[in-house]
Amino acid sequence: MTSRRGVALTPMETRREVIVAAAVLAEELGYESFAVPEGWGLDSTPIVTEIALRTTRIQLTSAILSVWGRTPATLAMTAVALQQVCAGRYVLGLGASTRALAEGFHDTPFARPAGKLREVVAQVRALLTGQPAQLRHVPGARPLRLGQLPAPEVPIWIAALGPRTTRVAAELGDGWIPALVARDRLASWASELVRLRETMDPGRKALTVAAGPIAVVDEDPGAARDVAAACTAWYLSAMGGVYARSVAEQGYAAEVSAIVAANPRPSPRRATVPPAAEPVLDQLAVYGTGAQVSDQLKRWDQAADIVTILLPPGIPWPSIEATLLAAAPLR
Repeated sequence: MTSRRGVALTPMETRREVIVAAAVLAEELGYESFAVPEGWGLDSTPIVTEIALRTTRIQLTSAILSVWGRTPATLAMTAVALQQVCAGRYVLGLGASTRALAEGFHDTPFARPAGKLREVVAQVRALLTGQPAQLRHVPGARPLRLGQLPAPEVPIWIAALGPRTTRVAAELGDGWIPALVARDRLASWASELVRLRETMDPGRKALTVAAGPIAVVDEDPGAARDVAAACTAWYLSAMGGVYARSVAEQGYAAEVSAIVAANPRPSPRRATVPPAAEPVLDQLAVYGTGAQVSDQLKRWDQAADIVTILLPPGIPWPSIEATLLAAAPLR
């Protein structure tokens, strides 16, 4: 049974002071890792810097930086700088993001996302190991190296859900950080990726799997359930289809359809999970009183290397504090 726990937040959480305070508390409570979100609100890299300057032990992950929003060279420079600021505690999280963000925010065509992910991860890793830039668009230019000492030790964790992107995670990543994977599916899925990795490169370091449920603690279990349900339903009905397809393919197509039908105009705080879809909520979230959440998390401990709870956006600080206390690793 794992006693390794991590914390993640959603891209909709844009309260900088809350993110930093949650990271400081997570370190005090013994959490191993803290994932700083980035979507269409805050740039995560200065937030990682602020947290690094206020902590000494906890691992800090950019979860995730989109491969559409920065060049491989920028990502490599960012990783080296943050590894220095974090004194070796930094993890570069990369992902293919969604069509909505790539096209609607970064003004970039969402073409061949798995290929783009593979290309960027390979280019960033090459730069971090001291190799010159791999030029694709201006091949006649003189390729430059990173103007810093190589930093091959920076781990690259990959956010992936589809078959092509998870293959990239298994082949090129140091870790896999999926979101909204059913509890009863996670362990077997992780094992599949580990076997694939061993087949491709038997001598490669083990793949770290960092994943877990949406988590909410409240003295009123019904209120906690509503918050967890709103976050779950928002992801399944409003995030461009990627999470809905993934959860449906995990065996919950009818439940996903019911959630989408119940939320024609979803909101991250007002979306609902109808009774017919309750099995999905049970698989993707833990909620209730502190004792209930602590007990529910035991069912996740065999599923991942680092059981990473996902805090819904906008919840008040007392709920965040109570959730972190309930989900903290055993000391």
